[in-house]
Amino acid sequence: MKIRPLNDRILVKRLESETKTAGGIIIPDSAKEKPVEGEVIAVGSGKLNDKGERVALEVKKGDFVLFSKYGGTDIKVEGVDHLIMREDDILGVIEK
Repeated sequence: MKIRPLNDRILVKRLESETKTAGGIIIPDSAKEKPVEGEVIAVGSGKLNDKGERVALEVKKGDFVLFSKYGGTDIKVEGVDHLIMREDDILGVIEK
């Protein structure tokens, strides 16, 4: 199944959260928080401004981003958890 986000929506694959602390303690699944980092898998064409012109998105496919913890909608694509969110839910791009 392929998904193409519409307008200013972005398809993000969450990065796996750490399973150990820096001291080596293993974190159980019940105590893990949802990761707030992910990789952009697909982007929409951008949103329309007041003049009806399409404004391109600032993020692109392959970017690693930070997003709000409860932002977006959880979906499964080919058995893998993803999020669809608006560009406004993206807090920043991680520069590597």
